[in-house]
Amino acid sequence: MRKPNDVTVKDAISKLLDVYRLRRKFDETSILSVWPEIMGTAIANRTKQIYIYDKKLFLRIESSVIKNELIMVRQGIIQKLNEHAGSEVITEMIFL
Repeated sequence: MRKPNDVTVKDAISKLLDVYRLRRKFDETSILSVWPEIMGTAIANRTKQIYIYDKKLFLRIESSVIKNELIMVRQGIIQKLNEHAGSEVITEMIFL
C-alpha cells in the first residue's frame, strides 16, 4: 500500500542529483558510456581518447578519414548526444 509521501526511485535519484549538483557530471558520464552505441563500433574502436570539459567534447581519432567525416556531421552528432542526455550537455566538438 502506498503512503501519500512515497516517492519513486527515479524521482528520488533525480532529486539527489540536483541537490548535490551532480546532474551535469552524470549526464556527461552517460554520454561517454553510450558513445560506441550511438556512433557504432567502427568509430568507437578508432576513438583513442574521449572526454568532456566545459560543455566541449574532446575526441582523439586515429583515422584521418573518419575524423574528416565526423567533422562534416558534427552538429548532427552533438544533437544526437544531447537528445540522449535530455539536456544540452555538449555545445562543441573538438578533435585532437
